[in-house]
Amino acid sequence: MAIRRIELAQVRKVAGYSQESLAEAMRVDRSTVVRWEAGTNDPLPYQQPKLARLLGLDAAALRGLLHPADLLAATSTAIQPWFTPIATEDDELQALELMRRVEASDVGSETLERLESVVDELAVAYPTTSPGVLLGRIRRHLGYLNRLLDARRTLAEHRRLLIVGGWLSLLGATVHIDLNQANAARARLKSASSLAEHAGHEEIRAWCYETEAWRVLTDGDYLRALELSDAARALAPVGSSAAIQAAAQAGRAHARLGQRADTYAAVKEVQRLVSPLSRPDRPEHHYRYDPDKSMAYTATTLAWVSDPAAEEYAREVIRRLSPGDDVSKWPRRVASANIDLSLALLAGNHVDEAACHTLRAIASGRVVPSNQWRAAEVVQTVEAKGLPEAADLREAYEEMRKAGFMDSGRPAVGE
Repeated sequence: MAIRRIELAQVRKVAGYSQESLAEAMRVDRSTVVRWEAGTNDPLPYQQPKLARLLGLDAAALRGLLHPADLLAATSTAIQPWFTPIATEDDELQALELMRRVEASDVGSETLERLESVVDELAVAYPTTSPGVLLGRIRRHLGYLNRLLDARRTLAEHRRLLIVGGWLSLLGATVHIDLNQANAARARLKSASSLAEHAGHEEIRAWCYETEAWRVLTDGDYLRALELSDAARALAPVGSSAAIQAAAQAGRAHARLGQRADTYAAVKEVQRLVSPLSRPDRPEHHYRYDPDKSMAYTATTLAWVSDPAAEEYAREVIRRLSPGDDVSKWPRRVASANIDLSLALLAGNHVDEAACHTLRAIASGRVVPSNQWRAAEVVQTVEAKGLPEAADLREAYEEMRKAGFMDSGRPAVGE
């Protein structure tokens, strides 16, 4: 990383640019150039051709500065540390292994089809499964896939394995974000992006940028979240779920920045993109957008700009998606909608009802560590009002926070 920092800075100086003048030419902040030279962040894909021209480099030379290590080696080292030994008692993996052995090829279409189905099953399980449990399943399947990458396979089979690995790594990164495990999330995202690049799968690459945008947004870096959301939109296939979610993520960042006009423009853009869609057979799928997700996104975004309309959207999400009064069966979106509703009620000074809905969200067990800061906003407001509900709400929040600390291995956001 030090070599890269020195070389990129030297090339800039030879080209006659200071950090300030290069930032101006690239239309970014000077801090962005500093991060490029420090190796903290890479220029986004749509920025790289212009940067290469300004520095007098061709595309290959710029990539050499940004990624001096061999790409294939980087892919291998990015994935391998996270693999865990495969449990021989795992019936599903034993079945996969048996199918592979009885087929004519070392990999075979049936094994690939089953792995592709596993990706969908895990993405559907995401809203209602404990992050720790889901991460264990993802690790086991990545370990199995890693063994298949060492087997004899056709080029077509190789690409399908890379795509499966990209989706699994992406979902693993999302779970790490939920658990506030930032370093692991970044490693997974790099693996997913690298695998997708090798496979020529732009949608996975777009989801990687969108997922990182959510991670930095929860850390409070709203400008960076906008930058990453724009990169995701530039890569995502037109009309894809990744394109819609990237637009939604940009709207959330605008909302946190207090940019109301841009926030409302983003809400309208998402609604326009979603309007032709029908409700899918498996709406729980994390990587398939649908009208219900659009409504939940709108509730969150409007709540963050204190728009009273957020209350109606949040109530509708709860009405549509709540399976009943048993909060333990809620998907995560219902828990989030209860927090959105609480924020909307606080804006209307209905503090006691807001406290009630946040308590229900906490009791559901569906508020993951990365999202606990949203509940904290309600707790702090109720305490500031001096309401009698404040003590119970604080106690419930602290119990949730401690559980999140134990699950994630680090303090929750805001500590």
